Amino acid sequence: MPELPEVETTRRGIEPHLRGLTIQNLIVRQAGLRWPVPATLAKNIRHNHIKQVSRRAKYLLIGTEKGTIIIHLGMSGSLRIVRDNTAPGPHDHIDMLLDNNILLRYTDPRRFGAWLWTEDNVESHPLLCRLGPEPLGDDFNADYFFGRSRGRRLAIKSFLMDSHVVVGIGNIYASEALFRAGIHPARAAGRISRQRYVKLVDAVKQVLTEAIRQGGTTLRDFSNGEGKPGYFQQSLNVYGQSGEPCPVCTTPIRGIRIGQRSTFYCPRCQR
Repeated sequence: MPELPEVETTRRGIEPHLRGLTIQNLIVRQAGLRWPVPATLAKNIRHNHIKQVSRRAKYLLIGTEKGTIIIHLGMSGSLRIVRDNTAPGPHDHIDMLLDNNILLRYTDPRRFGAWLWTEDNVESHPLLCRLGPEPLGDDFNADYFFGRSRGRRLAIKSFLMDSHVVVGIGNIYASEALFRAGIHPARAAGRISRQRYVKLVDAVKQVLTEAIRQGGTTLRDFSNGEGKPGYFQQSLNVYGQSGEPCPVCTTPIRGIRIGQRSTFYCPRCQR
């Protein structure tokens, strides 16, 4: 599944091509996504001026003068900028035609993504209103994270991936951040000291920032707005590296399952 860096990479890739333009039409070839594409979406957004393209957690938000298009890439979705005469492929489900004869094309082989619409304050939308702070923002800090963890028996990796606590930290980057912070992924969140939370918050911000800089992580289906893959997978220390030597101590990396998710760690470096 595309994680926060992949979604942010996509946002940065498409935003210069969309901001300031007018939506001419919306072509929906397949409305049966995770949630059905609203039948009125094309009518609602047609002739709207695009004011901004932003992101909240893993949701892309195309803000117009009338409302906001909420897009989720699901497990295999991608957005690309193409010319209006580019023939669609079998999984190209939605085209948004702009007034300079380009298309924002949505491709989603597994159809777990979403295109939704709201004319209200987007932060009050049911999908967004209960989300935690952004991990790269000032609100996500050691004091906040440590405070939320008190009394929690949940494994720290699952706690880190709880979108009500902090958004956008998926499986890959949770494993990588915990490795950098030297914290065992199965340790109870409530039994980790504030000092170690300082290290973990710093590690989260470093991993995500580096991943965004390098264009996201290509695992299976992700490609950015220009159709190019990301390269952060070349920098992964533990994720998917089971049996390989730890880059710090050479101890073989172990793989376990926490919360039904594959988890990778160094048994020597992470305590």
